[in-house]
Amino acid sequence: MAKPLKVDGIWLERIAGLLDDMEFGSLHIVVHEGQIVQMERTERKRFENTPARHSGDAGGRRQDARAAGRG
Repeated sequence: MAKPLKVDGIWLERIAGLLDDMEFGSLHIVVHEGQIVQMERTERKRFENTPARHSGDAGGRRQDARAAGRG
């Protein structure tokens, strides 16, 4: 028989903290023997399609990715 899941205020705060500023994504909660043992956050960032600043500049995309915090 499965053990009942115990979620106290600390875990609720942790879960809320991971979900707080997420716009697009998912939170995967792993439970082992009735206790949360791991949480995995997968977040998606969506950007509007905008024309490149320097058409023909091969490094333009890479620089934009760094500016967005991805590089």
